[in-house]
Amino acid sequence: MPPSVPPAFPSLDELLATAHVVSLPMRVKFRGIMERETLLLRGPLGWGEFCPFPEYADAEASRWLAATIEAGWHGFPSPVRSVIPVNATVPAVSADRVPEVLARFGRVDAVKVKVAERGQTLDDDAARVAAVRSALPDAAIRVDANGGWDVPTAVKALTRLAAVGLEYAEQPVPSIEGLAEVRRQLRAAGTPVLIAADESVRKESDPLKVARAGAADLLVVKVAPLGGVRRALDIVAQAGLPAVVSSALDTSVGIRAGLALAAALPELPYACGLGTVSLFTSDITLDPLVADDGAIRLREVTADAGLLEQYAASPERRDWWLARLARVHALLAASTAP
Repeated sequence: MPPSVPPAFPSLDELLATAHVVSLPMRVKFRGIMERETLLLRGPLGWGEFCPFPEYADAEASRWLAATIEAGWHGFPSPVRSVIPVNATVPAVSADRVPEVLARFGRVDAVKVKVAERGQTLDDDAARVAAVRSALPDAAIRVDANGGWDVPTAVKALTRLAAVGLEYAEQPVPSIEGLAEVRRQLRAAGTPVLIAADESVRKESDPLKVARAGAADLLVVKVAPLGGVRRALDIVAQAGLPAVVSSALDTSVGIRAGLALAAALPELPYACGLGTVSLFTSDITLDPLVADDGAIRLREVTADAGLLEQYAASPERRDWWLARLARVHALLAASTAP
């Protein structure tokens, strides 16, 4: 499904006139990086964030730009709630660092734990999850493998990790067929772990395929990779599955878009993965969107000029991002040409 372009489609010159490229240091390694680069744009209706990871091709990145334009030039749908429950996120750190990571989130009722990190073992994963359970006996725990296991390994791992009580497992294997098989085997064995699809939704040309295949119990939806809040809402409605709103390691600008999606969903049965600003040492706003008592209240975000300057990327990296913006803008514009 191609990304939909908001009715107000700005020119490249309009985007470049407000572009800021920043590089924000991380507190802990996440997705293999210690600094997160992103491009921020200011439209007439607010700020938008364009931050597809560098390895993503331009076609995939075009959905991210559509979401950025929606935020700054089109605005968000009307909310049905103003307070969004969020989970803490524990990267693939050693078990002894879990209390340190959790302390940054304050009180939370749900925690997402990264597992299947390259170079680590199932014992490492089990120790990390056990440390979370020890610190938060009553919290809902979900694990995210980012497709890092094959089917036999996923079944073995989730059978073991289920002992501490798992709310669900996110993308345990890469393929939709693999998700369906993991789900089938766990059910056959009576292992009470729900399967959530993430990459199988946002990286597929047809994001509804996973629902039609019966490969997941719920969907993880992210605004930017799906092309905006409205498109994500449409996908959730067509899939007919419960949804968890998550982020793509965004600044508060990107988190604001995720909150807009969570605020507009008819039902919000799970805490959202929108607490990742706490993984940065700094943000681009003086009033970051971080959780307070396990939730974030819906509000607008304004980037601070001083922080944009302080964390400005190097000239070489700025040039790289602006060239990427130009390519992706051209691709997105061409997709709407008659």
